Amino acid sequence: MTPDSRTTAGAGEVFDLGYKRYEGPREGRARSRKAIWLNGVRTAIGLGRGWQSKVLPGLLFVAVMIPAVVMALTASAAGAFDELPTHSDYYRIVSVILFLFAATIAPELLCPDRRDRVIDLYLVRPLTTTDYVVARWAAFFVVMLALVLIGQIVLFIGLTLAAEEPLEYIPDHWKDVPRFVAAGVAIAAFATTIPLAVSTFTVRRTYAAAAVIAIFLITLPVAGILSLCEADHSEGFGAAQQECEPATGDAAKWFALLSFPEVPMHVSDLIFDDEGDSEFAELVRELPATVPVGWFLILTLVPGGILWWQYKRMGR
Repeated sequence: MTPDSRTTAGAGEVFDLGYKRYEGPREGRARSRKAIWLNGVRTAIGLGRGWQSKVLPGLLFVAVMIPAVVMALTASAAGAFDELPTHSDYYRIVSVILFLFAATIAPELLCPDRRDRVIDLYLVRPLTTTDYVVARWAAFFVVMLALVLIGQIVLFIGLTLAAEEPLEYIPDHWKDVPRFVAAGVAIAAFATTIPLAVSTFTVRRTYAAAAVIAIFLITLPVAGILSLCEADHSEGFGAAQQECEPATGDAAKWFALLSFPEVPMHVSDLIFDDEGDSEFAELVRELPATVPVGWFLILTLVPGGILWWQYKRMGR
C-alpha cells in the first residue's frame, strides 16, 4: 500500500444521520397474526383491490340476502308462518351459493402467496406456518360466518316485525337464535376448510376453484346413484321408496352420506330438530345421530389437518 493510498483511506468521515434506536412497543407474533388475519378478511371481500375483485363477493352477498328478504316480505304479506320456510330451510336454500362463494374466494387467500413467493417473506418474520394457516383459516371463517348469519338475522327481524304480536314472537322463538348460530358455525367451518385444503395443492386459483366445485358436484350424483332408487321421483321421495328399493339395499342410508353438500345440512337438521325435505335427509334419519355428526367432523378435521401439514412442510 502506497503512502498516497493510506492518506486517501484515512480521510473518511463519520456522519451522524440521526438514526435512533426503536424504543416503541414490540408486538411480536401477535401483531403478525393479526396482520395476516386482517389481510385475509380484506382479500376475501375484495377490499384494497380493484372494483373487479369486489363484483363477485358483492353479487354472492346479494344472492344470499335475497331469499331472507323475500321470505320476510312473504311472511309480512301472508301472515301464515306455519307454511313458510324455517331458518333451517333458509340454510338449504342458500347452501349452493355459500359453497360457490367458498370455492371461488378461498383460493385467493392462499394461492397468490405461494405463486409469488410471498409466503417466504412472511416466514422471515417471527411467524410460523401454523400462525399463517390459522390466521388465514380464521379470516375466511369469519367472512363465511358473517355471510350465513346476516341473512338469518334479517329473516328473524322480518318474521318478528311481520308477526301479529311482535313482542310475543321473540319469547316464543328465541331458541331459533342459538340454533341458527350453531348451525351457521358448522356450515361456515365446513365450507371454509375443504376449499382451503384443496387450494394447498396448486398455485392456480382457477384450478383450485374448479377442483372444489367438482368435489361438490360429483359427490351429489354419486351418492344419488348409490342410495336412491331408479323410480320416478316426481311424486315425492316417499312414494318412490314404496315402488322400489335402492340397488345398495340397507346400505343406502350410509351411501347417502357421500353427498358433500348435504353433510353440514344433516348437522343443521339435528340442531333445529328438523326432518329436512331432501331425499338424502330421509335416509340419513335412519342412522344414529352420532353418525352424521361424526362424518361431518371427519370431513372438517381431516382437510384441516391436510391444510396444516401442507404448509408445515414448507417452513417451520
